[in-house]
Amino acid sequence: MVLYKSIYEYAEAEYIVEKSRFIAHASPAETTEEAKLFVAGIKEKYKDATHNVPAFIVGPGMEHQWASDDGEPQGTSGMPILKLISSEELTNLVIVVTRYFGGIKLGTGGLARAYTHAAKLAIEQAGKCEVREGSAISYSFDYSYLSKLQSIAEDSGYQMENITYTDVVSATFSCMSENSEQIKSLIADITGGKADLKSEEKTLAKYKI
Repeated sequence: MVLYKSIYEYAEAEYIVEKSRFIAHASPAETTEEAKLFVAGIKEKYKDATHNVPAFIVGPGMEHQWASDDGEPQGTSGMPILKLISSEELTNLVIVVTRYFGGIKLGTGGLARAYTHAAKLAIEQAGKCEVREGSAISYSFDYSYLSKLQSIAEDSGYQMENITYTDVVSATFSCMSENSEQIKSLIADITGGKADLKSEEKTLAKYKI
């Protein structure tokens, strides 16, 4: 089940217009605290910049939204970035666009377009994704089943992770939650019911779109 859409990973993108340099930083953020820490980190790293304009949306229902113009004319920077994120139906991410003023004023419309474009480039670089509810199913099983389970993993809709080798093989089978019963039946068929189910936990997984 798709819970929400977000970005896949941290990314930066640079955009130059009328000698002003815009550096957009986009990062996943699961909480408002995480988003605020990211903003603070960028402001510290680029404290010599003319402006560091932040915006974030957090929460599965996009319930926590915040932006600042950081000294730019009101409504020309933070809010356009926030509107872009919202229009893309993305959440759990933070964007900070750093600006080094190039000496030529862009006007209110030009500022809004520049900040929006820089933020859009960073989102594209980070990659959009769906965050889905998943299952992590842990088994132990005999070595004789390992190669078969590995060879059909991609086609069968699971990933084998955290594989350890002792007197038996232990591994975690990660899949989408709606496929968990099907995966368990498949493993039972392949091992003749001899795989030992250790645990099953709900997880969150990102899938690029």
